[in-house]
Amino acid sequence: METAELDYDLPEELIAQHPADRRDQSRLLVYDRARGDVRHRVFAELPDELSDELVVVNDTRVLPARLPLARPRGEVLLLEPLGDGVWEGLARPTKRLRAGRRYGDVELVEHLGEGRWKLRLHGEPAGETPLPPYIVEQLADPERYQTVYAREAGSAAAPTAGLHFTPELLARLDVERVTLHVGLDTFRPVTASDLAKHELHGERYEVRPAAWERIRSAERVLAVGTTTVRVLETLARGAPTSGRTSLFVTPGFEFRRVDALLTNFHLPRSTLLALVMAFAGVQETKRLYELAIAERYRFYSFGDAMLIV
Repeated sequence: METAELDYDLPEELIAQHPADRRDQSRLLVYDRARGDVRHRVFAELPDELSDELVVVNDTRVLPARLPLARPRGEVLLLEPLGDGVWEGLARPTKRLRAGRRYGDVELVEHLGEGRWKLRLHGEPAGETPLPPYIVEQLADPERYQTVYAREAGSAAAPTAGLHFTPELLARLDVERVTLHVGLDTFRPVTASDLAKHELHGERYEVRPAAWERIRSAERVLAVGTTTVRVLETLARGAPTSGRTSLFVTPGFEFRRVDALLTNFHLPRSTLLALVMAFAGVQETKRLYELAIAERYRFYSFGDAMLIV
């Protein structure tokens, strides 16, 4: 697949700069694959669009992973702990940084290429909420970049499809949890012209064996977010219930455990958009995105949601 298939034009004003006043008052575009129907709902109406699906969420929690650097002026984004206080992270401005130097609580150990560093963190992560660069407005409440069910700390970004849930809405659903710690693979854009040449580094996941048994035997499964899809489809291929996944879901992929998908509207040239196209179809996804733009849906992390059944 040519990466250019992942391009689309989005008016800048449709990039959501803040969450909805109430989580479940986001809009919800519903696409029925079998019938080709599209419905426009409010997220609080999600249970009315489901039958007996087991709803599987990613309960990872976002770390305060954005650490500012004073001299030179820049920042470090923690990606993943490697053990004994050593982390992998992104650091900028990379050309002005030196291995072996300490910058505040961060000691740079080795440059891994493409702005990635092995580093030693002196103390616990105590930075800022790592909002994506397209969000330029201040976030009044950092908890709005966490899901209400976030539990296992370890992510550099939120699994944003879950940001719409409230405790009251969850109580109306049959819910199971998995954990995938969101790292570089989820938010790194595709730069190769051929999608197949894009390399994934892998992200950590963990699922309780009892939870996987319940998911495996469910009649229908709704995956909340692309990160949840990657966990479930990794396990459906015989992987252990904890480890790393570099599963790359692109058009032509055979889904073995995900029957329905709840997701936000993703950036162009992202692996997340490729996954949605794999699930809904390339042309169908393009049509849905065009419709969402025409209907003025809000896009990206704090934007609205789409349910594909």
